[in-house]
Amino acid sequence: MVCGKPQGQPVEFYDTDCLGVFTAVRDKIHLGHGLLTHPLSGSVKPGETPYKTVIVTREKNALDERSLSIIEESIQTCIKLKAQTAKREPSGETLADFQLIDYNLIFG
Repeated sequence: MVCGKPQGQPVEFYDTDCLGVFTAVRDKIHLGHGLLTHPLSGSVKPGETPYKTVIVTREKNALDERSLSIIEESIQTCIKLKAQTAKREPSGETLADFQLIDYNLIFG
């Protein structure tokens, strides 16, 4: 189940794990974007779900130190939790559930 995106909003998909998404978000923050959602929102830990949505500002401004601090702490948490979580490949139905959870955390 692909939930889609809100009309008119640009979306970037990354075929990577949570750490890869957080690294891409950190790169965006260094370019002047700011966080609009917390990278560790919800109770699903990094490494337990193959989906993670993080929303950043569309416009670029000066480096947002708070956003940078949050994403750096989130990266460290992701690394720590991934080391503690056994890698499991979810089934098709479970993937759909994870997509819905991720979507509802952001848009629900």
